[in-house]
Amino acid sequence: QVQLVESGGGLVQAGGSLRLSCAASGRTFSSYTIAWFRQAPGKEREFVAAIRSTGGSTYYADSVKGRFTISRDNAKNTVYLQMNSLKPEDTAVYYCAAGRIFVTKNWSSYDYWGQGTQVTVSS
Repeated sequence: QVQLVESGGGLVQAGGSLRLSCAASGRTFSSYTIAWFRQAPGKEREFVAAIRSTGGSTYYADSVKGRFTISRDNAKNTVYLQMNSLKPEDTAVYYCAAGRIFVTKNWSSYDYWGQGTQVTVSS
């Protein structure tokens, strides 16, 4: 069982930065692939980034590549999403998710979810 809690969302102007955190409970956190998804009003949940449990390989959606960076600190049971050069179209609720799987963009493949944190980017 893994419980996830996101934090770090807020209101920022276009071009600004935010760092999201996903804090996890559970002794086996390091064995989980962790992903970030986002969902804007009226839109489907979409994959943003993911980091594997072993080796730390990272994966990004094309829309955020070069602007967002995902990282993990297994000693702190925390995954981060550094978001730079934010755009109004990045506005959404951001969720972190965990699964004992290879990385996938399919949100239904992840077993555990946080409650989400709102990110709003003003133009």
